[in-house]
Amino acid sequence: MKRVVLCIVILGSCVFIAVAERKPFSVIEATIPEMQRALKDKRVTSRELVQQYLIRIATYDDKLHAIITVNPNALKEAEELDRERAQGKVRGPLHGIPIALKDIIQTTNMPTTGGAMAFDGFIPPYQATLTKNLREAGALIIAKTSLTELANWVSSDMPANYNSISRFGMNPYDPRRDPRETADGRALINPGGSSSGIGTAANFWAANVGTETSGSLLTPANATMLVAIKPTVGRISRYGVIPITADQDTPGPMAKNVTDAALLFGVLESKSADPNDPATNRCSRPPDGDYRRFLRRDGLKGARIGIPRIAVSDNISPNGKKALADAINILQQQGAVVVDPADIPTAAEFRLWNICRGANNGKGKDAGCSSVLKYGMKRDFNAWLATLGAASPVKTLTELREWNQKHENSGSIKYGQSNLDISDEIDLEQDRPKYEADRARDLTLTATRGIDEVMKANHLDALVFPGNSGAALAARPGYPSILIPFAMLPNEVNSPLPEGFTSNPVPFGITFTGMACSEPRLIELGYAFEQATNRRIPPKLP
Repeated sequence: MKRVVLCIVILGSCVFIAVAERKPFSVIEATIPEMQRALKDKRVTSRELVQQYLIRIATYDDKLHAIITVNPNALKEAEELDRERAQGKVRGPLHGIPIALKDIIQTTNMPTTGGAMAFDGFIPPYQATLTKNLREAGALIIAKTSLTELANWVSSDMPANYNSISRFGMNPYDPRRDPRETADGRALINPGGSSSGIGTAANFWAANVGTETSGSLLTPANATMLVAIKPTVGRISRYGVIPITADQDTPGPMAKNVTDAALLFGVLESKSADPNDPATNRCSRPPDGDYRRFLRRDGLKGARIGIPRIAVSDNISPNGKKALADAINILQQQGAVVVDPADIPTAAEFRLWNICRGANNGKGKDAGCSSVLKYGMKRDFNAWLATLGAASPVKTLTELREWNQKHENSGSIKYGQSNLDISDEIDLEQDRPKYEADRARDLTLTATRGIDEVMKANHLDALVFPGNSGAALAARPGYPSILIPFAMLPNEVNSPLPEGFTSNPVPFGITFTGMACSEPRLIELGYAFEQATNRRIPPKLP
């Protein structure tokens, strides 16, 4: 620590005093453990962390649109956490650390909107269980992040990370809008959705909490070079989170590295089952909820890793396949036994069994697709609205659709609301047999005869997928995954860019997927892979 000498004038005489000069601390790319050490060593305060993040938000968010709401009391809350630390009270590993929440996770000191204009400014009457867990662990909720509106269940035509409140989210790896005439203001590089990794990638906060129903954690993490842990459904409580369907919904952490993601994951998971979410008794919690015990550099040694080749990864580009080949070589160098191929027995059939979306999959036109999401939205969204009481701006899904139609000229449904329409036409009693049959088929194709079968037959610890290509497969049975940043690839656009205009490269990750409740092993594998590669590159913002 550097020392400076000050002259203090006392009664007309200069008294020289040596003073330790505090080494500056920067939040840019700082890990949560680094922040905690700096807080403990008094190199920085939580208030100063918040100040630095707010300056970055003020500087860059006009271009990135990462945020729907900034906590207006963030500095005051940081000061209180600093006072607690000074008094010897440290609540947990996130004490004083700024974290952001996807704006479908309820907070009572900031609005929770889902990105829907009807809920603009709405403050719910209770906070989400995970919000409570974060606050009890000392985390500071600095902001609510942008998202694809209502977790991407408004319209089948809505672009990723668009909503009617904050509009288009931009990717920090190239924050320009698409210049082609056919574009409508959306990002040149897809930032992914429905959760947003934009602010974490751009160092607006330490990490963030997103949610996934089918790819909404893994996809934005892949697009913004972040780590995402998509948990087993039920590992983290969904109480106080705007739903699509309880069959597949789960919150989860997004961070710049596995250590931060594991720390956040352990805090999000409740100490005991949540009586408000019956799925939370599905998995056993590690002692003290501390997943750092699984951060092992040698975690890949002797691990059996399967590479699915048929159907699931057919849409991966040649560059993506080269990145996968590179990843396989690294896995083998780290002592893993790679089973290649380890094909999903039902992959070809699953590829044809899509989620029912949009007007083309409405009633009478949905025999060839899974109705689980559209049925679940009618059932679970209405049940969630009922918990809000008189304060709710709408009381049913039907009322939301009607509100949107009345405010269409104000931009409430720029891309229509075809997904809401096909959900609202569901009759929960009459359509239950099809829903139950579709749910059973989902589980057969993806779990019993899918992931479970291939993993058990080959005694695998995990399956590895390039990018987020396995997200939908793992989402149907609610199985866990972890995505690790790995490469930067050319942005392969589907039509030419204007002459002289070039796109920056796009991030690309590697996903480890396992069976239910296998997060500890996946964290071991992901951490070992991360430590062997260290491929994350921060975005270069102007």
